[in-house]
Amino acid sequence: MWSEVFSIVVFGSIVNEGYLNTPLEGEEFCIYNRNPNACSYGVTVGVLTFITCLLYLALDVYFPQISSVKDRKKAVLSDIGVSAFWAFLWFVGFCYLANQWQVSKPKDNPLNEGTDAARAAIAFSFFSIFTWSLSAALAVRRFKDLTFQEEYNTLFPSSAQP
Repeated sequence: MWSEVFSIVVFGSIVNEGYLNTPLEGEEFCIYNRNPNACSYGVTVGVLTFITCLLYLALDVYFPQISSVKDRKKAVLSDIGVSAFWAFLWFVGFCYLANQWQVSKPKDNPLNEGTDAARAAIAFSFFSIFTWSLSAALAVRRFKDLTFQEEYNTLFPSSAQP
């Protein structure tokens, strides 16, 4: 759930206040060192993360109805992989946005417009690293529980009571 909120904050703040224009220039530019790739990366990762969260939320709702332990293990393994992947992408995003913010020139934004939004995107990119890492760790724990359940069912098959 927190991952969804953090992704909305990141892409929302970049979309709303991440682009500036000056009276001298008619075209908008990215607040992160005039680098359009920085803004695009933040928005893309934020939107895709939000969609991924919704898909895995649906999987969590459907999970108790999956009767096969092997299918449950596949679902949990995909959760581990996807969570670790997003933690890595958020780490890259945090480093990239923070670096581009650090090298931004004050003359590009003399009125400090959108600076709070830019800092919020960087901060919530940082928080997202930990939420996705925690999600991967919890999925590993869930995988261990499923492995135990599978071994238990193999050793002690349920027998029909007369």
